[in-house]
Amino acid sequence: MAEVLLSPGVLQRENDSSQVTQGPVTVGAAIIGPAVKGPVEIPTLVTSYSDYVNKFGSTFVSGGDIYSYFTSIAAYNYFQNGGESLLVARVVSASSTWTSATSTAISASTSATAFTLETLSKGTIMNSSSSLDASGSLLNGSTDNVRWQIVSPNTSSGTFGLLVRQGNDNTNNPIILETWTNLSLDPKAPNYISKVIGDYTFNYNAANNQIELSGSYPNASRYLRVKSVALTTPDYFDNTGTPKSQFTGSLPVAASGSFTGATDTQKGGAAFYDAITTSGNTQGLDGGSYTNMINLLSNQDDYRFNVLLAPGLFNSLHADAISNIVTNTQGRGDSIFVLDLVPYGSSISTTTTQAASRNTSYAASYWPWGQILDPGTGKNVWVPASTVIAGVYAYNDRVAEPWFAPAGINRGGLGNVIRVEQKLSQANRDTLYQAKVNPLATFPGTGVVVYGNKTLQTQASALDRVNVRRLLISLKGYIGQVANTLVFEQNTTATRNQFLAQVNPYLESVQQRQGLFAFRVVMDDSNNTPDVIDRNQLIGAIYLQPTKTAEFIYLDFNITPTGATFPG
Repeated sequence: MAEVLLSPGVLQRENDSSQVTQGPVTVGAAIIGPAVKGPVEIPTLVTSYSDYVNKFGSTFVSGGDIYSYFTSIAAYNYFQNGGESLLVARVVSASSTWTSATSTAISASTSATAFTLETLSKGTIMNSSSSLDASGSLLNGSTDNVRWQIVSPNTSSGTFGLLVRQGNDNTNNPIILETWTNLSLDPKAPNYISKVIGDYTFNYNAANNQIELSGSYPNASRYLRVKSVALTTPDYFDNTGTPKSQFTGSLPVAASGSFTGATDTQKGGAAFYDAITTSGNTQGLDGGSYTNMINLLSNQDDYRFNVLLAPGLFNSLHADAISNIVTNTQGRGDSIFVLDLVPYGSSISTTTTQAASRNTSYAASYWPWGQILDPGTGKNVWVPASTVIAGVYAYNDRVAEPWFAPAGINRGGLGNVIRVEQKLSQANRDTLYQAKVNPLATFPGTGVVVYGNKTLQTQASALDRVNVRRLLISLKGYIGQVANTLVFEQNTTATRNQFLAQVNPYLESVQQRQGLFAFRVVMDDSNNTPDVIDRNQLIGAIYLQPTKTAEFIYLDFNITPTGATFPG
């Protein structure tokens, strides 16, 4: 992280004085990965698994079989365990071009196209255009794409309605996803179609690592935007309130249609689940496919989350991409990265070797892979640990606090994991834990449990534990927000007291909730001397003693003779 302020802002520094000798929250999570459908390289917030499925899909067919991406499985586990919000950054092949589908002709009574709609989701899966069968079904219609229908055109009022229907419905049994009524083609009217439905388009610009926006009105529809309006009706009524004759023929006629023209490039022979063995084929992608979204999510100002996942990337296969994520996560300082070390079938020694190559308190790794029921396909599939660990973090935060260890029988249970690829012995767990890898242990009558709380930091200190790192993330998140309100304020005692009046009660509440043993906040004349003030600086020193977890419990059973006195 940068250690010097070159422009106005807040710099939070950590001084780790908790080294020990060798001995025996802003918004949910973020995930980078491929998806069945949805916006490409546009981080999108979802608030439930059903919301995820609506926006990003669930299953797909490849090579004659049905699959789910790790992204979908991770989203399911996250929300099933109490997660409330998930930022999804969909990635596609770096060498391909993906476009949206546009509506077939939405005609006015003059036979000219009145307006054109475009799907928010990109890829050929959005193409529903095909001939109708006798029931009014589209042969290419599916649960993942949509169709449009114009209803109730009214020349007297200059309005019409639009239905967004599921692609696989039919005339007798329409499945209506959205209903938009009282729409107008008058750009001066409050019910102008673009104002009501939205016409924003977003595209990632790699040159400046930003999302670029075009259009005038935010998108209110979950499925489509207005691409263009060819026949506008400005001032539809004359001064007597009568529709102008030159505009009455511009309204769309009652009809229904589909979407066409979307393009993409799917990788053939993609490898999924435990079949992933090479760097160039992880669910049909390579490590370079993730680069744009890894870089974009380094932007702390625009994207806030406390846990980051990239299931499908492995340290042993995609070291460059993992290094980029770790660097960005350290630079942000407000999240922890759940890092998968190796593909399925790797040995303990290979796993520990990969863990040794990383040294950071902003990442944690878990092993081995687990077998779970894929909610989309109904099959038992093998998945890397990161797909289920975010759910453990979510459950931990729901029943306790981020500074509690997301591990152990009380908060680290993996009830959705049927079995792990290798049942670990005590010796196996010892080897992994000494190498900074958190074991997924199996216990009779309990099942699979997260049985470790270590980050990938090599040096022994408080920050080599996940709960302490997440404590710091939580504290820095709140205290940083308080400090942001003081930038450009007068550097006086009143300003310092304002800071202390908010931070001290917050830290006291964390202490009461078992996050801290003790703390002290100093922001006074002792560290804000005249020369500091003259440099336009305001300095605060926050001293923390984090609560430690009881990981190594020793119980001494002492057998004494009959009649002996027990010690007091």
